[in-house]
Amino acid sequence: MPTHSIAAIPADGIGTEVIAATIEVLRALEQRFDDLNFEVTDFDWGSDYYKRNGVMMPEDGLATLKPFDAILFGAVGAPDVPDHVTLWGLRLTICQGFDQYANVRPTRVLPGIQSPLRNCKPGDLEWVIVRENSEGEYSGIGGRCHSGHPEEVGTEVSVFTRTGVERIMRYAFKMAQSRPRKLLTVVTKSNAQKHGMVMWDEIAAEVAGEFPDVTWDKMLVDAMTVRMTLDPQSLDTIVATNLHADVLSDLAGALAGSLGVAPTANIDPEKRYPSMFEPIHGSAFDITGKGIANPVASFWSASQMLNHLGEVEASELLMEAIEQATGSGHLTPDVGGNSMTADVTQAVISAILESESNNVRVGT
Repeated sequence: MPTHSIAAIPADGIGTEVIAATIEVLRALEQRFDDLNFEVTDFDWGSDYYKRNGVMMPEDGLATLKPFDAILFGAVGAPDVPDHVTLWGLRLTICQGFDQYANVRPTRVLPGIQSPLRNCKPGDLEWVIVRENSEGEYSGIGGRCHSGHPEEVGTEVSVFTRTGVERIMRYAFKMAQSRPRKLLTVVTKSNAQKHGMVMWDEIAAEVAGEFPDVTWDKMLVDAMTVRMTLDPQSLDTIVATNLHADVLSDLAGALAGSLGVAPTANIDPEKRYPSMFEPIHGSAFDITGKGIANPVASFWSASQMLNHLGEVEASELLMEAIEQATGSGHLTPDVGGNSMTADVTQAVISAILESESNNVRVGT
């Protein structure tokens, strides 16, 4: 029986709750498919680990993770640890260390969930945002000097390489090509940022020549926020820089009802390293321990993980189970319901186990 080795890093806050729920769902999928098996190893890295050890993860953390097939990540951040310490000490170290350069964030309004957009119909908001995930505004290059003096200076250098832009642009065009509408929108800010962003525009035009069946256009990032809210049906696949896509994907999650239903895949398309799958939402310490965290984003991220691992049938069944659960009213408070995390988890598990027998794959 093939086994997928999964590194689980719940990290902080509600991350521990949604990852625990996701592992329950994976165990249900094991029962449903005869030849599906997960070997899950838990790692206690995060803010509590930092308080004990002065680092978010061990020095050999990347070497420890490298043999795994995939990583399930919860959320990072704590009220008593600076955000730049938690982010750079764990999540970004993994993303950049494993060159997970394609961050993929699908968005759609799930059954039973109401979008805050007026008159938003099914299909009006079905997007995939592709985020450059290895360089750009989050390159970590810069510094501070003259600290504490009036002339104090802080610099943050955005780095755009032709290699980095070409590969994410090609990935985005391929993603658009694989979707029914074959439509891509390239987002930059090239009117104000005349070097890196103009290079983005130029490379987009070059790569577009390789995909004559894909229709594409480009938007300035500020205008894109308007288009997302007032003309959502005009969009399908979107590609943007590290910072721009980070902001736009949060907006997309909110327009779909809540960040609690927004998933993320940090992909190494060449599969040299394990890819990492996580919900977009943060650690949410205001609701930690209350049992009301929305696990849907983590479940959807697990569906992305399954697809990446080649378990397409299991991935599709998990998404069907998620939609059945939300459509039948199993909704946590962030999306207008009163269900607990455990209620939503059990609803998804029940949908998996009760699915039609012809969805079951028999081991070979």
